[in-house]
Amino acid sequence: MTNNRHEELGLSNDDVLHMYETMLMARRLDERMWLLNRAGKIPFVISCQGQEAAQVGAAYALDKDKDYIAPYYRDMGVVLHFGMTPKELMLSAFAKAEDPNSGGRQMPGHFGQKKNRILTGSSPVTTQLPHAVGVALAAKIKKKDFITFVTLGEGSSNQGDFHEGANFAGVHKLPTIIMVENNKYAISVPIEKQLACEHVSDRAIGYGMPGVTVDGTDPLEVYKVMKEAADRARSGEGPSLVETICYRLTAHSSDDDHRAYRSDEDLKAEREKDPIPRFAAYLKETGVLDEESEKALEDKVKKIVNEATDYAEAAPYAKPEDALKYVYAEKGGDE
Repeated sequence: MTNNRHEELGLSNDDVLHMYETMLMARRLDERMWLLNRAGKIPFVISCQGQEAAQVGAAYALDKDKDYIAPYYRDMGVVLHFGMTPKELMLSAFAKAEDPNSGGRQMPGHFGQKKNRILTGSSPVTTQLPHAVGVALAAKIKKKDFITFVTLGEGSSNQGDFHEGANFAGVHKLPTIIMVENNKYAISVPIEKQLACEHVSDRAIGYGMPGVTVDGTDPLEVYKVMKEAADRARSGEGPSLVETICYRLTAHSSDDDHRAYRSDEDLKAEREKDPIPRFAAYLKETGVLDEESEKALEDKVKKIVNEATDYAEAAPYAKPEDALKYVYAEKGGDE
């Protein structure tokens, strides 16, 4: 008999099916965006492929109705769980006026949506960590019942903002979780040239918080450690640093050629750790998913991706005269 790990974690069959659907949606949207980019229809893609399990497993351990998130540019799985729709993500990819993140002003991956408590991201990497820490400070000062969650890549964990944000969170015991999605490459720089220590999580002790490294291809393992970190934060025990070991299955972005620094053997080995088929296999072993329901789910996701693509492609661009809207105060207006 197969061990139902998700039930031991308090997750129902519906929960893990929903997790898988969100992972699958992120993957199929991402794959469509690459096709659109190569067809010359959208300008840029920065991919989540290979990191969906870490993203969705982590997001599922949070309270999407009250917690605040500060995602980094790859986190399509996180923002989908928190309420951003496939249509909205496609509007962002096409840089259309209805893009909820920036009205078509920013590159894709610069997530930001007030109604779903997604803190607006910026291009300089890891600047979102001090922002998440600042919102966590507000929660503590105002005695509000929410925590913050921030993600970043292992490359940007070497930036000054990482140290300053993590140190401040540790000193003030703030209700925040820092998750590093370690995909082994800072663009083209391999992990062994980035860190003097073995794990990013080894740094946690310097900030007075627990650090843990976990398999980022297993959404249930990520959920488990994230739930523990969330419970710590909510009970006033302070921040945690979670490192998820992931595999980036694509180039850094659509402007990168990873063949210059990754061998065919490396890529083949990483693709064998693809979290989508691995989680599907677990769901089949536990009787949650079968061939028929898997096909129905694929068809459902494909239909949604097709509709999102068609809508976004046909949607209007922003008017040129709106380029500075929301940048400067408007005379006589409330914007």
